[in-house]
Formats: sequence, structure tokens, C-alpha cells
Amino acid sequence: MYIHVNGRNIEITDAIKAYVKEKIGKVATHYDQIQGIDVVLSVIKNPSAEGKHIAEVICKTNTGSIRCEEAAESMYASIDILADKLARQITKQKDKNIFSDKASIRTDVQKEEKEEVEVIKAIED
Repeated sequence: MYIHVNGRNIEITDAIKAYVKEKIGKVATHYDQIQGIDVVLSVIKNPSAEGKHIAEVICKTNTGSIRCEEAAESMYASIDILADKLARQITKQKDKNIFSDKASIRTDVQKEEKEEVEVIKAIED
């Protein structure tokens, strides 16, 4: 599993990169089928804009990808909120995969037909 950190309109320092890997790395331990995580940090340079620091993440799993985006007044705050949001989405995806009923309609119908045949044979005897 890899974690790539990229920046738009911002220079990614070692401190920011370490903070992202720490926060997002904790999230990655929740689900073992994560193949990779791409994090993009960007800054809006418009002085009248609210939430100038934007963090977005694309988490690639075996079953698809999960995308989150969050904006805040500081980069560290947006990373914190993003990590919480990603954790919720990953646990939701994990629960869907674990608790999904993967039984086929054909196998269910065949089991029911076998049970009906056994019941009929029992009644005839």
C-alpha cells in the first residue's frame, strides 16, 4: 500500500507530508484491501474565499475507489477532518463487503427444489 502526497499552489514540506501519512496511515489500518491512497493538498489564493485550504483523497481498494474532499481555514484542520471522513467511508465500505449476501439466486432455487422433492418423497412414503 502506498500513500502519495501532491500539492497544488502549495509546497509540500516534510512536516505536512509526515502529518498526512500519520493521519491517513491510521485510517488505512481499518481495512486490509486498500491498494493505495492519493492525497492532493491545494490552496485557493483568492482572499475573499472561505475554506482556502483544501485536502482531497482518493483511496483505491479492490472493489473500487473512495473519494473525499474537505476544506478548512488551515491545512492541518482540513487533513484532520478529511481523515475522519475517510475513516467513516472506509468502515461503511468494509461493512457492505462483509455483510453482503453473496448467495446466488440459482443456488437458492435449487436448494428449495431439493427440499420440496424431499418433502414430497416423505409424504408419499
